[in-house]
Amino acid sequence: MTPLKPKVLFFDVNETLLDLSTMKKQIGKALGGKEDLLPLWFTTMLQYSLVVSASGTYHSFGQIGAAALQMVAANHNITISENEARNIVTDSMQNLRPHPEVKDTLVTLKDAGYQLAAFTNSSQDGLKNQFKNAGLTDYFDDMLSVESTGKFKPFTDTYLWGAKKMGVKPEDCMLIAAHGWDVAGALWAGWRAAFVHRPGQQRFPLAPETEIVETDLNKIASILAAYQ
Repeated sequence: MTPLKPKVLFFDVNETLLDLSTMKKQIGKALGGKEDLLPLWFTTMLQYSLVVSASGTYHSFGQIGAAALQMVAANHNITISENEARNIVTDSMQNLRPHPEVKDTLVTLKDAGYQLAAFTNSSQDGLKNQFKNAGLTDYFDDMLSVESTGKFKPFTDTYLWGAKKMGVKPEDCMLIAAHGWDVAGALWAGWRAAFVHRPGQQRFPLAPETEIVETDLNKIASILAAYQ
């Protein structure tokens, strides 16, 4: 049987839609030219976003990213001031280019009748600037930041909020993301999911089965375009 279309497709932003290559260079430069430390910085940022959420407090993703940059730098005997770290993170995150297949993918999905929403841990202003600079704003029906929930993905509350914000039930939502933790969170919240198998990314083996797994967004779009 041909699967039914989800009512809304939610796209994660960083690494799923936007290429982190330029960020890798900027963060690497700040860390003494060690571009290989980008994954460590990113995972440290994610770790402490969960610590903040679990503790019932809130700081923006950019603030947490700057703090994480200071922590990683300190472990490599590099000192970065708070203001310098924030400027580096803000500049690098807001000037990312889309992956090559992104715009064609979004056109294909819009032509297939899908409603598209961006769904990110970044701030609302940060998301707007990212999409403006990447030329993606006009492709989406809505752009959602979790900041108004006071929690970050993958907390279940964030996915339930996203579904409510778009006026649909969780089972009518599908997350498209390149992060195993994000896909796992969506599935546990009752959403459907598609995983973009970007280099270096893996699904979480303890999560429920993912509906679609492909190496780029065009392949995912081709599958979704055939849904009824």
